[in-house]
Amino acid sequence: MSDVALPARIALVGNPNCGKTALFNALTGSRQKVANYPGVTVERKEAAAVTPAGLRVQLLDLPGTYSLRARSLDEEITRDIVLGRFAGEEAPQLLVCVADATNLRLALRFVLELKRVGRPIILALNMFDIARHRGLDIDLARLAGELGIPVVPSIAVRRGGTSDLLARIDAAITAQGGLPASANIWHEPSAAELRETQRTADRILAATVRAPHTADTLTRRIDRVVLHPVGGLVILLTLLFLMFQAVFTWAQVPMDLIKSGFDGLGGFINSALPVGWVRSFLADGVIAGVGSVIVFLPQILILFLFILILEDFGYMARAAFLMDRIMGGAGLHGRAFIPLLSSFACAIPGIMATRVIDNRRDRLATILVAPLMTCSARIPVYTLIISAFVPNRGVWGGFSLQGLVMFGLYAAGIAAALGVSWLLRQLLWRREPTHPFMLELPDYKRPVARNVALGLWQRVKMFLHRAGTTIFMMMVAIWFLCSVPQPPADATQPAIEYSLAAKIGHAMEPVLRPVGFNWQIDVALVPGMAAREVAVASLGTVYAVEDGDEHRDQLGHILSTQWTLATALSLLAWYVFAPQCASTLGVVKRETNSWGWMLFLFGYMLALAYGAAFATYHLALWFGAG
Repeated sequence: MSDVALPARIALVGNPNCGKTALFNALTGSRQKVANYPGVTVERKEAAAVTPAGLRVQLLDLPGTYSLRARSLDEEITRDIVLGRFAGEEAPQLLVCVADATNLRLALRFVLELKRVGRPIILALNMFDIARHRGLDIDLARLAGELGIPVVPSIAVRRGGTSDLLARIDAAITAQGGLPASANIWHEPSAAELRETQRTADRILAATVRAPHTADTLTRRIDRVVLHPVGGLVILLTLLFLMFQAVFTWAQVPMDLIKSGFDGLGGFINSALPVGWVRSFLADGVIAGVGSVIVFLPQILILFLFILILEDFGYMARAAFLMDRIMGGAGLHGRAFIPLLSSFACAIPGIMATRVIDNRRDRLATILVAPLMTCSARIPVYTLIISAFVPNRGVWGGFSLQGLVMFGLYAAGIAAALGVSWLLRQLLWRREPTHPFMLELPDYKRPVARNVALGLWQRVKMFLHRAGTTIFMMMVAIWFLCSVPQPPADATQPAIEYSLAAKIGHAMEPVLRPVGFNWQIDVALVPGMAAREVAVASLGTVYAVEDGDEHRDQLGHILSTQWTLATALSLLAWYVFAPQCASTLGVVKRETNSWGWMLFLFGYMLALAYGAAFATYHLALWFGAG
């Protein structure tokens, strides 16, 4: 151990869907750090770990790729780090190539390419238990001999399933000479060289792996149903529908508990402190503002729970395959489905996920429509208005009417994204050829509770960090604007009418009055540019200051008595389209490297939001919803 002064730097590389991230989670647990690489919005996962022999190692989970012949941002990051070209990033001393033991053909070609880099390599055959269960017979000793590198089985989802890999890492680090690197003879392979490498990989595969006689696997039997051109779409839409129903029905009890907790805390502050600035700041600014957003955490987690389970199960790639024809008709690449589905959680990772699309035009089209998908930050706005104005009753055999309205809002976002993409295709890229959609469908796997829980915990931390920083600062600003200056001695109106917030809101009224917004909504839209959910917190603060203690914990009740149904519907339409997120705009600028495309996105979404809100408001008035 004394020979290794600094932690050995180990990179996990492999094809997409090989279980590499699950293996990384098994090796590192909760010690991992998630951030972006400097200068690019590509997520990096890194963690320090100690091997069974007591050696310190630094593990890096690199984006999945089939070759170092990079064609996307993800693949470029992997290539540059493996080759030691990435600025400010130390090259790994050891490469652990993770391969799906049930599907080795492309993985072996990648291993042969990696050998030319000159770094020590260990091949980890992940999901080895599944391969054996399917009757695959892998000759590990001969495979290691053919490749000239150590080959070890691993089972990322089972306790103790990584022990052989850790032992091999220990052996590699403590071997005579440590982790020596040979000459790097890698160069970008031509198509002919790739074909030759694949022929070598196929020869090794035929010599070392014996497949069972029957090919009727469980995955294929399931795919006959879920990939059916009609039945598969019905299953996909049913899953999405149930997901949005669950967002309302499952979350109600924990939401009530969180709300009761904040109500009790607000009551304690009001009873413990005398009337004054401090009490108003804590009760009206912090508790009424931040609490009105945190209460929606259960709904956001339920949405993420569905997405993580479906992704872990292996269904997401099938969903992309099913949507390819529909999305192709709208001018989007089939691979755009996963970035757009990710945008249901947040547009930022959805936009970042477009780097898996190698064609620039296809990637740009996906970036420009991703913010139209209904992200989780809209959930607090939608839920607040739906709960206040839509009756909580069952329809069509017990389905929640509120859930149906929520599903309709999500459907409107999807339809808008497809429509805008079609227009972009017709106006900007009509003559550019379309690109074929190639996708490898992973085998179905049982979702791992530990991985799902870890993913949910990371989302909780991100949400609470956002609530404790951006939202908290915005609430301090809104409370200040609502509280100063103090009303004059002869004031006849509520104190807030004399505040800076009221002056700002009234100044904006001429522009937004045609869509039915009052000055309180106008005030909430301004800080809502930082993050969409801040608008709910802003309304909570404005109405808490305005209405006093008697209605502080009943924001929905206040809105239902002070807004018309036409105004509520107009605000819903506004939030389907509005570019109310500065962080998303910043990521669009970074991903496109263009102020022009960012301003184009902001402008067209703002125009859509105003037009939709205007039409919705006046149609609602026409039908007597004023």
